[in-house]
Amino acid sequence: MKLHGFHRSTASYRVRIALALKGVAHDEAWYVLRNGEQRAPDYLALNPQGLVPALELGEGHLLTQSLAICEYLDELWPEPPLLPGDAFAKARIRALAQVIACDIHPVQNLKILARLKGFGVDDAGVERWAQITIEEGLAAYDTLIASCAGRFSAGDTVTLADLCLVPQLANARRFGVDYATRLPRLAAIEAACFEIEAFASSRPEVQPDAG
Repeated sequence: MKLHGFHRSTASYRVRIALALKGVAHDEAWYVLRNGEQRAPDYLALNPQGLVPALELGEGHLLTQSLAICEYLDELWPEPPLLPGDAFAKARIRALAQVIACDIHPVQNLKILARLKGFGVDDAGVERWAQITIEEGLAAYDTLIASCAGRFSAGDTVTLADLCLVPQLANARRFGVDYATRLPRLAAIEAACFEIEAFASSRPEVQPDAG
């Protein structure tokens, strides 16, 4: 397997955590997104979307989209499960993951922020856009987990929801969102996650391409 990603990509971060939790050996290739390396012809031939992550499986098989990759890994390496519980519990975990992966992250990612600048929004306006998007989304997430959170987002075991939350909190810090004060439950979940080696070793700042 080869993971194509970027250390600061939150979507790549999710997959790194999943691979680490499952103990799956893999190679890596890195692309500096701000330099447009993900739009180079060789990578577009692999993933026409020009996005990371992509997981190359060999024999011509490739998976894109971080949640699909994580669920694929969960089926092949079921321990520890990313979607534990009955049908309702699994659906609730998927819903929490999608709050971040579908409704927060895509609206404040590099592609959208660059487009805002292209439309004439100044740097302060672009940054505020990202902050508001993250603040509103995390506040909704915090409310949604009020009935199911334990040590982690959906009880006392790590799930797919946490694999999405922790990278999004890294983005929140990057844009100066003070979630630790406003949303202490999320900060506590993040701290619990970082006690697990798979999360700690997957942090952007310790990746080989972070230098």
